Amino acid sequence: MWGRKMRTLFLALATSATIFATSVAPVVASEYRYCLQGDDYAGAGDCGFTSYQQCQATASGRTAYCGVNPYLANAAVLTIPARPRRR
Repeated sequence: MWGRKMRTLFLALATSATIFATSVAPVVASEYRYCLQGDDYAGAGDCGFTSYQQCQATASGRTAYCGVNPYLANAAVLTIPARPRRR
């Protein structure tokens, strides 16, 4: 009998933790607007960059590129700066 109560308590705590973690994710994602993407990065990539320039500096010398964080569905429209034209 005690085992069943502990199992139920554990499941309730695990479910609460999952719901809490899911609801916090959009707040964290809003700080990191750009993702490093490429062959070495699965899914959305490494979305730990607050500016496009910061992401570009990390991508330099790799087969990687920077894109807008796909987890920012309802955020303001983000733009990637145009590359300067070479003369």
